[in-house]
Amino acid sequence: MNAERFQAAIAQIDAANAADPRGVELPYSQRLSGWVEKLAPAASEALRLAARAQHICRWLSPRDAYPPGRIGYLKWREDLKQFHARKAGEILKNVGYDATLIARVQHLICKRNFPRDDEGRVLEDALCLTFLEMQLAETVTKTGEEKMVDILRKTWRKMTPAAQAIALELPMSELHRSLIVQATR
Repeated sequence: MNAERFQAAIAQIDAANAADPRGVELPYSQRLSGWVEKLAPAASEALRLAARAQHICRWLSPRDAYPPGRIGYLKWREDLKQFHARKAGEILKNVGYDATLIARVQHLICKRNFPRDDEGRVLEDALCLTFLEMQLAETVTKTGEEKMVDILRKTWRKMTPAAQAIALELPMSELHRSLIVQATR
């Protein structure tokens, strides 16, 4: 790994996320990167870059720009993956990465071949743990407890047993813990 090029890419990704008017994306990407490093200390350069760029400039594509309901949500999510992959690719090309590494980062961001891709599994575990740490309370408030149990059930199914064990040790309110218990029954 060329450490200088890697740091230049991280700096550009962080600068893009720092432009988030809500101030959410930079801490989110930093936390996600932290989980990848904790779950896979020997993570590849591509996986580390994919983690940092996973939600790059997400605020530029708001959910309410799409129709309500499941179909609108799924379209929004798919468009976001493509947007994040494209934006990451532009930055990586700009700092001198080759097409092979850029394609691998984009592959991870778009979750292609999940769950068969081991690095994709690590990234998904990190995403789920970051969600539980940073977005659980807000999501419960938005969706209500009953719907949250369903969301947690889906989240739990995407996680490896190791990540599930970590999730059960995360600090959280009794309400949030009880919702996870309901979801995992």
